[in-house]
Formats: sequence, C-alpha cells, structure tokens
Amino acid sequence: MQDHAQDNKQKSITLQAAALLMVAGIAQALSLAWPFEGAFKGEAQGWLQCVSLGILAYQLDRSKSSKQAFVKTWVFAFAWLAGSIWWLFISMHRYGGLPAPIAALAVCLMAAGLALFYASAASVYHAVGKTGVGVLPRASAFAAVWMLAEIVRGTLWTGFPWGAVGYAHIDSLLQHWAPWVGVYGICGLSAFIVMAVAAERKDSRPITRKTQISIAAIVALLGYTWFTSPSQSPNEAAQSASPISVTLLQGNIPQDLKFGEGVNRALRDYREALLSSTSDLTVTPETAIPLIQQQMPDRYWAQLENHFGKGSQAALIGLPLATRSEQGQLQYSNSAVALMPQATPSSTASYQYDKHHLVPFGEFVPPLFQWFVRMMNIPLGDFTRGDVAQPSFVFKGERIAPNICYEDLFGEELARSFADPDKAPTMMVNLSNIAWFGDTVAIDQHLHISRMRALELGRPMLRATNTGATAIINAQGQVTHRLPSAVQGALTAEVYGVHGAITPYAQWVSVLGLWPLAGLAVLTLLIVAAMAHASRHGQRRFGP
Repeated sequence: MQDHAQDNKQKSITLQAAALLMVAGIAQALSLAWPFEGAFKGEAQGWLQCVSLGILAYQLDRSKSSKQAFVKTWVFAFAWLAGSIWWLFISMHRYGGLPAPIAALAVCLMAAGLALFYASAASVYHAVGKTGVGVLPRASAFAAVWMLAEIVRGTLWTGFPWGAVGYAHIDSLLQHWAPWVGVYGICGLSAFIVMAVAAERKDSRPITRKTQISIAAIVALLGYTWFTSPSQSPNEAAQSASPISVTLLQGNIPQDLKFGEGVNRALRDYREALLSSTSDLTVTPETAIPLIQQQMPDRYWAQLENHFGKGSQAALIGLPLATRSEQGQLQYSNSAVALMPQATPSSTASYQYDKHHLVPFGEFVPPLFQWFVRMMNIPLGDFTRGDVAQPSFVFKGERIAPNICYEDLFGEELARSFADPDKAPTMMVNLSNIAWFGDTVAIDQHLHISRMRALELGRPMLRATNTGATAIINAQGQVTHRLPSAVQGALTAEVYGVHGAITPYAQWVSVLGLWPLAGLAVLTLLIVAAMAHASRHGQRRFGP
C-alpha cells in the first residue's frame, strides 16, 4: 500500500506546484508584450520570459517520472498559450456570434491541444537526459526538445507559431542572434540558459578540463556571433542611394461594419487617401477595399488605375480578387495589387501578390470542421493559395516583397524569396487587419513578430494595418515610426531599402528551411542519450 501511494505521488504534482506553474505560464504570456498601462505597455520582456521558463525548468529537472514531467509542462504550456491567444475569444464571440462559453471553450481547447507538443517534449527530456549526465548536457537536451516543440507547433497542420518564446527577446541581448538562427534558434538559446541555471547539481565534483574547453568553445562561438551580428549596427553601404517616400494608411474601419455598413465608408476613405497622397508609394491594409472588382461602383477601380498609371507614384492595395478556373468556377484570393506608372500607353502596369499561407477557419475550412464554421456569423470561405516565393514588386530601384496578415509569422517562408541574393527583396511590407481581435495586446504581439522578421532577414518591414500597429521597422528590427492604434490616419516617412548581402539566417533557411535546426536538435538528443546510456552502464558521468 505504501509503495502504491509513493508511486502515485511520484506521478502526480501538488496543487501548489500546479498553481506556481500556472502563474509562471501566464508570466511567459505577459513577456511577449506587456499588456498593462504604464511605461512598459506593449513592450516585450525578455527577462520575464527567462524567469518564467526557469520556474518550469526547475520543476521539470526535479520530476520523478516522465508522466510527472508531462503533466507539469502541460499545465505551464496551457497557461502560457491561453494567455497568449485569449483574444481569439473576441473574434469568435463579439464578431462571430458564438456564445461566450463556447468561444471560451474553443480557446481553451486550442491551448490545451498545442500544449501537448511541449508536454511531450518534456517527457522526452526526462527520458533522455534526466540521469547519468551533468548540467550542460541536460541543458542542451532541454534546449533541443523545446526548440523542436516550437518548430513542430509552427509547421504541423499549416502551423500556428503565435506566442513562440523567442518573440519576447526582440529587445533583449538574445535579439542579436536572430540574423544567425532565427526566432526558433532564440527559443533554443533561451531554454539552454534557463536550464543551465535551474538544473540540479547532483554532486560537487570539479569541472574537468574537457568540460572547461567545451564551455570556452561555447562562450567563444556565442560571443563571436553576438559581436558580428548584422543587427548590431546598420550597414550604410548596403542602403539605397536615396530613400522612397512611403505613406501607410490606417482606415480604422470597425470590424463589425467592415463587410456591411462600413463598405461605403471604406471605399470613400481609401479612394480619397490614395488619390490625395503625395508619396512615392502608398500602401493600404489587407482587404482595405472589401469588394472584388466586379462589385465595385462604376469606374472606381479605373479611376485608381488612371491616377497611378500616369504619374510617378505607385500604390499597393489590399483587396479580394475573383478569377474563373478552367472549369468555369469562381476562385477567390486574398491579394495585394500594385498600381504603378505605365511603361507604355497601352500597358496595364500592375503587380499582383496572392496570399499563400491561409488562416484556418478564416480563409479555408479544415476537413471535418464545417459544422464549427456554420456556427459563426463571419464571412468565411475557401481561398486559393499563391506560390510560396512570388516575385517582388519592383519600383524606383527597390524590390518590395508583400506579405498579408499573419504570413509574417513564417520567417522560413518569407526567406524563400532570398534564395537568389541578386533578386532578394530590399524591403518587405505587411498588409494586415487584426481588428477581429479588438484593441488588445494582439496588436503589439503582431508588431514584435514583424520586428523579428526584419531582424532575421535584415530588411525593413513596412506595416499597413486597419487598426494597428501601422509602423515602419528598420533592418535592425527597431520601430522608427508608428501610428497610435485604433485611430484613422496615415503614416508618412522616407525609407531606405537594403541591398547586397543577406543575413546568415536568410542564406541557409531560404535553401534548407528549418531542417538544419531540427536536425541539430535531434543530433543533440542522440548524443545526450548516448552519454546517459554510457553513464548508466558503469562508465563515467558526463558533464559538470
């Protein structure tokens, strides 16, 4: 009986531990963008992310079984993910018409499902590196499983990487490794650091010479990459000789009116703003014009084409497009169309980008979930996908690469356009509408995501949004200009494109994708597992 009770104790966690892990998980969510009023509102808190994950690392490293490690990590990850994406409730309840309990349950179920990736990773960590190895190998194993969990969450079933812990470090010391290893590499670095600090020291043996050499090599590598990071300072030699003037429009069309009573307002406001702009390039948000061309008022689109076809200005306009397939069926795409000066009087001189990474339930309905979509009062449907790597919009010597909505979460996909450095974008532009989520922390979270893409790829990112954050981000991931959220306005500034060499991250991920990081994680786990196996079979213990 006593043995059975002891066994149950080892497999379960106490209420106090569960409460602590819940608080730590919520703290990690807060670290992505501080939501409370005050001096730090909207800012990422990298130190808080390390502290919160450190609490999990401490608890995990002292777990008595794989099951206990699984439960502890699931509790932490559920609180973190629910705290990161709670604003989905607004889109489903306020705009989708779902009853509040059902909308809240949907968010909780999503967080609970995504938390399984991290809970499973914790079980692997316990099985691989819990016994037989020292602190550094265990820290390496934890970094490997955590990074793998982040990658899997960000890629499996189209991926949903929102809230990855690397985004909390957009302003921390770890930001300077983004041009080398990207956001997932920063996730792994953070996990390594916190476990190296939190792991249990099982004995007081002196550090061996081999371990000293290993530590010195790690410090040297990290130091070299930190000091030589492209994010440390702008490369003025790579900048365009002259800037282009840019105006980013923020219509602030209420989401509940956007596809109803607000259509006429959107058509009027955006036409007036486009025609009155004096900038070289004017950019609207995603679906700023909420009608396909066939539904627009007479000569509406022709007036815009005529205006931008004659002068020296261009416009990048977000709108849905409809085309007919070979079978005669209408196909819709979430697109951005560029109008520009015509090369000849007869040319149509336009550019089209079609969104590739569609939003589940918003732009395509996953199999078996049509019933859920029918419950919501939201204009949803299946859109066609554009190619992953589409040509840039070439204007005034700049190669401008659009992305729409949450496509900027997928840096490995944006990087595909950098495979040929000579044709790589010189600046990027995000057209978004996250009014679905109200004036919430989602706005600042998305801003930090765009900032991370600028850091990873070494190119400015322009953001034109409906309600925020409309902003200009330089190649070092710094916000140089920003409009207040939830107001109607236009942001005008001069922007220099960045030419020449691309970042190390862009070099390898554009060709190989995320496989090098995943492969490094798996190799690390195999090495640590071999070390632990050798130690358990009578050979020496590895690591300090």
